[in-house]
Amino acid sequence: MASAGQVMNNKQVILKHFIHGAPKESDMVVRTGSIVSLTAEAGSNTVVVKNLYLSCDPFMGSRMKKFEHPDFVSFKPGSPLEGVGVAKVVDSGNPEFKKGDLVWGTVGWEEYSVIKNPQSLFKIRHTDVPLSYYTGILGMPGLTAWVGFYEVAAPKKGENVYISAAAGAVGQLVGQFAKLMGCYVVGSAGSKKKVDILKSKLGFDDAFNYKEEHDLDKALKRCFPDGIDIYFDNVGGKLLDVVLLNMRLKGRIAVCGMISQYYLSQPEGVHNLLHTIRNRIRIEGFVVFDYLPQYSKFLEVVLDLIRGGKIVYLEDIVEGLENAPAALAGLFSGRNIGKQLVVVARE
Repeated sequence: MASAGQVMNNKQVILKHFIHGAPKESDMVVRTGSIVSLTAEAGSNTVVVKNLYLSCDPFMGSRMKKFEHPDFVSFKPGSPLEGVGVAKVVDSGNPEFKKGDLVWGTVGWEEYSVIKNPQSLFKIRHTDVPLSYYTGILGMPGLTAWVGFYEVAAPKKGENVYISAAAGAVGQLVGQFAKLMGCYVVGSAGSKKKVDILKSKLGFDDAFNYKEEHDLDKALKRCFPDGIDIYFDNVGGKLLDVVLLNMRLKGRIAVCGMISQYYLSQPEGVHNLLHTIRNRIRIEGFVVFDYLPQYSKFLEVVLDLIRGGKIVYLEDIVEGLENAPAALAGLFSGRNIGKQLVVVARE
């Protein structure tokens, strides 16, 4: 591995321009002209890391658009993308991190990142599981699934649970958490292969391909003749509207994402909100960053589930930073199965 004191060429994935619609591979370019010093500035809090794995996440597409929000900022055209990654410390001015430490957190989409705000980094102390898991089941997607299901949806044993985008990084975990709690679980996905995986590998009670269903209301009534107690929403739009027709009394909808709406010029309306009154339905959106203080508790529980073979995690791995733009763009067409991630370096 490169050592502190060196100056290196730094391959980076650059945003070419603000996007309109879903991200495309052509919206990004891989460049090698940037120079980076692998020495942390004396007296600073800076941590310099070598990136090993990068996570492809739907929220990254939103940050490729021009917008202003107090909690989220747009990426800057001409600069590297940012996302969740696993990395190895090359040099550090922060006493909490030392050379050789493994970390996960927010890094640039590049070979090396200079992190001036290391509060966004978590030290990896458990290496008996794959390091790549810290981009997924042991990282943001895992914590998202955990708090969205247990905190927001507030499940009870035996309830009926429906999950959209169920073969993705978050959905596959929500389904398994629900099964561990003794719930009846159905997921939807966009291909026969994904549906088969939900039922054969992830233990869902049933699943359907939403692209093959001409009437989503009939599909949900087929799978849930007695109605839905919990809907874990990753899609929004028309699907959310139909789900409202099928919720049981005092049902809960945990809104994790609305990927069907992110890139529409005119977002779709929801017409069945009257059912929230009739059936006393609670709809709550959430953002995982609000729950970071629960990470230690989450990590302890989920590590035990992994080690005990009680939960599995599917990854879709792409090798090489030069293939990262295609991997990220493919996320928005449903090309991936499981957690999409990019290997920058094995060590």
